[in-house]
Amino acid sequence: MNCYDVTVIKIEKSKESWNTVAEVYEDDSFLKSMNLPPKQVRLFYAVRMDEKLEITAFERLTSFAGMDSDEQ
Repeated sequence: MNCYDVTVIKIEKSKESWNTVAEVYEDDSFLKSMNLPPKQVRLFYAVRMDEKLEITAFERLTSFAGMDSDEQ
């Protein structure tokens, strides 16, 4: 992953873990595969951390609305 900017846009405590959503700007992999000039795309990732703030899981979301507490 070639990432230039990460912003935490949501964070909440859930029992013994922290659930966050990070907004990340990455190079568009399709344009890169076609050898076209790079363009940044905005992606969202759900990140789960333990009580020591170590990352235990992460996944790309289809949208920011994709991470609700009820889904976890």
